[in-house]
Amino acid sequence: MSEPPHYCEGAAVVETGDGFFRPASRPARDFGVLLARTLVAAGTDGPVQVLDGMAGCGIRALRYGLEGGATAVWANDADPDRLPLLERNLARLPAAVHRQLSTATAQQLLAGCLVEGRRFELVDLDAFGCPAALVPLALEAVAFGGVLYLASTDGRSATGHDRLAAVRRFGAAARAHPASWEIALRLQLGLLARTAWAMGRGLSPLLSFSEGRAFRTAVRLARHPAAGEEAQLGLVAHCHGCGDQQVQSLLRLGRWRPCACPGAALDQGPALAVSGPLWIGPLQDPATLVAMLQQAEGGGAHLERPGRRRLERLRDDPAATPRCWPVDVIARHLGQGPPPLAPLVAALRAEGFATAASGVMAGQLRSEAPWPVIVATARRLLDR
Repeated sequence: MSEPPHYCEGAAVVETGDGFFRPASRPARDFGVLLARTLVAAGTDGPVQVLDGMAGCGIRALRYGLEGGATAVWANDADPDRLPLLERNLARLPAAVHRQLSTATAQQLLAGCLVEGRRFELVDLDAFGCPAALVPLALEAVAFGGVLYLASTDGRSATGHDRLAAVRRFGAAARAHPASWEIALRLQLGLLARTAWAMGRGLSPLLSFSEGRAFRTAVRLARHPAAGEEAQLGLVAHCHGCGDQQVQSLLRLGRWRPCACPGAALDQGPALAVSGPLWIGPLQDPATLVAMLQQAEGGGAHLERPGRRRLERLRDDPAATPRCWPVDVIARHLGQGPPPLAPLVAALRAEGFATAASGVMAGQLRSEAPWPVIVATARRLLDR
């Protein structure tokens, strides 16, 4: 009989079995390994223990042990029929790495960790659908200073296509927006922050990205909120008429200023599409991304070229403001072709405005410049 098919990724060789598995999700797995290595490199005194709550074939758990520097790995999958596959794949872990396997639901697993007082330096939940119901228990399973690496494949509610579901799952409004992935990630972070604060904890985003199918965020949990952390929760408004965008913190919530639409100053313009509450602070921690890239360069952890390019784009765009526009949208308001992104970024920076090419969505401008200034600057570039 022929051997079962194997899949190679990084230092891992696994049988994928008959269940769902996406080779294209490798960058997300690479990033998880690099996050674990940054925890090891930061000089954590104790062991680095990783919980893979939705392990599938176990490739994430195996790579955490082989490349991530984890001293202990707990791999769980709710399907008991996958346990033999998990056992075969994780048998490839070094003897020095403690391993534990289970077949509980994610709720049962995390509730058991709470009852037993177990905490992990890294909790990885690669969820199908929206993991909102798991967030309180997931945060309880993260050690202080540790990382929660969370994924959601629920794109409809978070991007404004199912507004009722957004209210149910995020406790927030989600409206159609030209930077839809950005809004989805910020809604997810807003939910994480509100849950952490309700527990008396704080958090800081380390990494947020999407390829359009899954929305992934990594946050570091703190014992207490940092000073001013609550100011990072707010609302984002977008005008589908003139294209203007506005941001307000919930701590300073007031009237929206009139947009550039005719009659807006007299409240006769189109209604603003408001999303939130959501996270309006930075999405990325550049120091963490630099450390991840250094870990990849140092060997021992594998990072393919597409993942490296993505990390570099995210490093260069901390995403300190949610105000993002596709260059195609700017072109539509100009009535001509799209402006070149790099020169537009440089021109707005020269005028003193914090500006970057979005690392979250390609071909998008992120800027704190007023919308009329962005349009005028783009027109000057095209008229040269």
